[in-house]
Amino acid sequence: MDALRVCLYVFAGVTVGTWLVSVLTREYSWVDRIWSIVPVAYVGIFAGAAGFADPRLDVLFALVTLWGIRLTFNFARKGGYAPGGEDYRWAVLRERMAPWQFQVFNFFFISLYQNAILLLITLPALTALEHPGGFGAADVLVALIFAAFLVGETVADQQQWEFHREKHAGRAPSRFLQSGLFRYSRHPNFFFEQAQWWAVAAFGVVAGGLQWTVVGAVLLTLLFVGSTRFTESITKSRYPEYADYQRRTSAVVPWPVRG
Repeated sequence: MDALRVCLYVFAGVTVGTWLVSVLTREYSWVDRIWSIVPVAYVGIFAGAAGFADPRLDVLFALVTLWGIRLTFNFARKGGYAPGGEDYRWAVLRERMAPWQFQVFNFFFISLYQNAILLLITLPALTALEHPGGFGAADVLVALIFAAFLVGETVADQQQWEFHREKHAGRAPSRFLQSGLFRYSRHPNFFFEQAQWWAVAAFGVVAGGLQWTVVGAVLLTLLFVGSTRFTESITKSRYPEYADYQRRTSAVVPWPVRG
C-alpha cells in the first residue's frame, strides 16, 4: 500500500474520531489534542515508505518529531489534555451561534478542515519521497532555518508561560504580555509555528521544485490569519488598552516597535 493512501486512511480515522468524541464529550478541542501528534505520524509514514534510507526524509522526520515533542509538552503543561481543557474561543462561538450552526461548524471546520490542513502541511514529504536523492547544501540550510524557528517558538512559549504564571500570582506588570519577543510581535509563537511549516515546504521545493504540496503551508497561514483576528477581537474586548499595543507592535512578523 502506498504511503499517501495510508495517510489518507489515518486522516479519515482521526477526522471521524475527533468529531465523534467532540459530540460525545461536548468538548471541541480534540483536534488541538492531536495537532502535535498526527503530523509526526504522516511524515513518519513517508520516511518509512523509503525504508528510512532517504537522508532528506529522515532529517525531515527528525525535525518534525522535535516540533511535535516540543508542542505536545507546551500544550500539556497548559492543561490542554486535561478534562475541560477546551479552547476558550469555541465557547465564545457557541454563544454567537445556534446549536445546530455550531455543530455544522464543528464537523466541517474544526474536525474536517483542520485535519485536512494537518495532512496537507506534511505533503512536502510526499514530494521528497517521489524525488529521492542526496542531502545537499540547500537541505542543510533549510534544516538550520527550521531549527532556528523551533528555538524561536520555544522561547516565545516559555515567555508566555512565565508571564501567565506571574499573572496568576498577581505579580504581572500588565494585563497581557508585551515584553521579550512579544515586544516585537503580538504573536511571535504564531510566526515561528507557521515559519517551521514553510521550511517543511522548502524541503519539498529543494527535492522536486515548486510543487502543489506547498498548498498546506498556504492554508495553514490563512488559518492563522483568521484565528489571529478572532483571538485579538476577544482580547481587545477584555482589555481596551490592547488597541495601543496593536498600534505599536507588529501583528505576527517580528518587527521594530512603532513610535
